[in-house]
Amino acid sequence: MQSQDVAQRPAPPATAGPVVDVEQAEAALVEHYPRLVRLAYLVLPPGLGRSRRVVTAHALTQRALPRNRTPAPMIPAQSTGRHGDPGYTLVRLQVLRTALEAGLPLKRKAWPKRSQLPPVLPQVWGLKLFPRSGGADELALDQRLSTLSGPARAAYALRGLERLTDDDVRKVLNDAGVADAEGALLEAGGIPAQYGLLDSPEFDPCSLQARPTDLMRRRQHLKAALAAGAALLVCGALLGLPGEGWGPEGAAAPPYARNPSAQAALDPAKLTRVPPTAWRGSARTDFSVWPARGDLTGDTALLRRALAVWARPGETVQVSATPGTPSGGPAGPPQLLYAGTVDAARVVILYDGLRIARYAEPKDGTQGAALDFARVDGAGRAEAGAVVLGRADGNVRYLTAPWVAKAGERDLLKPGSGAMDLALTDGVTAPLASPVLRSGPCTSWNVLQVTDGSRTRLLTDLGELVPARLTAGRPGSPGEASGAEALRVWQPFACSLGTVRSAGVRSVNAWAFNEQPLPDASGSAAWVCTRADTWRGGGARVLAQFHTPGGRYGAVAAKAENVAACGARDPHVLAGVLWKSEAGGWYLLAAGSRETASIRATGGVDGSAQGSLLTVPAEQGARAELKGTLEDGRSVGGLS
Repeated sequence: MQSQDVAQRPAPPATAGPVVDVEQAEAALVEHYPRLVRLAYLVLPPGLGRSRRVVTAHALTQRALPRNRTPAPMIPAQSTGRHGDPGYTLVRLQVLRTALEAGLPLKRKAWPKRSQLPPVLPQVWGLKLFPRSGGADELALDQRLSTLSGPARAAYALRGLERLTDDDVRKVLNDAGVADAEGALLEAGGIPAQYGLLDSPEFDPCSLQARPTDLMRRRQHLKAALAAGAALLVCGALLGLPGEGWGPEGAAAPPYARNPSAQAALDPAKLTRVPPTAWRGSARTDFSVWPARGDLTGDTALLRRALAVWARPGETVQVSATPGTPSGGPAGPPQLLYAGTVDAARVVILYDGLRIARYAEPKDGTQGAALDFARVDGAGRAEAGAVVLGRADGNVRYLTAPWVAKAGERDLLKPGSGAMDLALTDGVTAPLASPVLRSGPCTSWNVLQVTDGSRTRLLTDLGELVPARLTAGRPGSPGEASGAEALRVWQPFACSLGTVRSAGVRSVNAWAFNEQPLPDASGSAAWVCTRADTWRGGGARVLAQFHTPGGRYGAVAAKAENVAACGARDPHVLAGVLWKSEAGGWYLLAAGSRETASIRATGGVDGSAQGSLLTVPAEQGARAELKGTLEDGRSVGGLS
């Protein structure tokens, strides 16, 4: 999300139109409520997830009413039934403005805007609500829209959903506070003009499916809440006892705590430094055997600042941590992995057995220092191949493991182009293009290729300290993604890696679980399941994707989180998609893993088939529930 494209304070309407009273605005909102909610849903950042986007879209639309009489902007509402309606123009602008604000990053020194907070209402406890999945074309469009910035998604929606001209789109974006409306239009122009698909149920947050939330997690949260309540009662009773009570700072230790363990953790002289050749004879090959490298390993003042900031980061320090990673100070002296100059910054990399911590400060001072954490417990040789040293000018530099003999840069979208060698200087790579720093459409996905003896691995930057390992093959026994066949599997689905940015991902596996002949002699389509597993264990994200002949990208047919499907514990998957042939016929296509004995579709499409593939004629927009039976008699449900 390019938050810099949205002004921090929404600009007032460029040209004031007729004054709209609250009743007129309410009438327009009620009459056109489904379209306004759909517009908000399309503009909201995809990173919120489908369920959160649905609830937020309804909340923003319901809060779009003005408090009093308000001038409407002089921008026509060109869609049928809304032309010349200033009330609709006014509430549409407010919906668009707050949806764009919802994508802005939170700031440490500023109160969040109301639109950036989770909505209080509407709420549905115990259920996840999300639109029904569309056909392959709709799913492909949804994936392409997820690569755009918020202003570009707004431009695309205003063009397609509201049928506005580019001049009117530019005026709406300017009134909504977009700093670069022309750039948003150009970025939106990189997506095919499939405007008719925006009216499909895929993008309709008023026609929803319901599923339960994580039942086990709800039970755990209830137990934790009860335990916290009991602890609060005990603490309150203790505070009521006579005596002096706690001091002004409570139970907190003063700055640079006086206990010996904390003092040792802040002493640069006590940092663990591993000999350069320790990894060769060690029974473990992970971060614990990395030597200290860099041109500033002897800079005691820099190391002291890094340790002090880790223990007690100041208000001006930008602190970030991957999900599930504690950000507290080290329990004892950590291990030094790197201290050196990287581009325009001084960087220190530390390891405490559980986390990698990266401290960075400008070369000309300490203002603007940053502290980042990543969880790496349980890392082995494959996962401890590299850490990010820094990102600048669209590029990323890595510090590689001491056992890495060769590094290269490879584009996953061009599997036959080979890898370009990267220079290694004391384990530091030359800069390579980072896919997470790219703006605009996904036309490439560059990854780091590292070679250790006879083993070659691929690692991808997902916006975190530790790159994610890419694999391919059947869950439970996948191989490295660097082989020719694995690269061909990954090619159409590389851009889907953008959906798991900053999620604490440890590895992503792509598994081509089936291949399906298409009706009307249209060739064969590939079914691939990608599963992103995290360092914290939970939170895995699964995508079932569908790729037709001649298509550059795969389409997401189904997605799920916190499920065992497509993983080592449950190497089975079932998914379906509505597909339109070149002859104009619509079909429900479904596929399961090879061990699937039969598939049945019910609901809007009725049909069944023996084996792991199902092809049934269907109507456009039809909805179906899938259920499969494995060869051992167990049932498997379709991913939704």
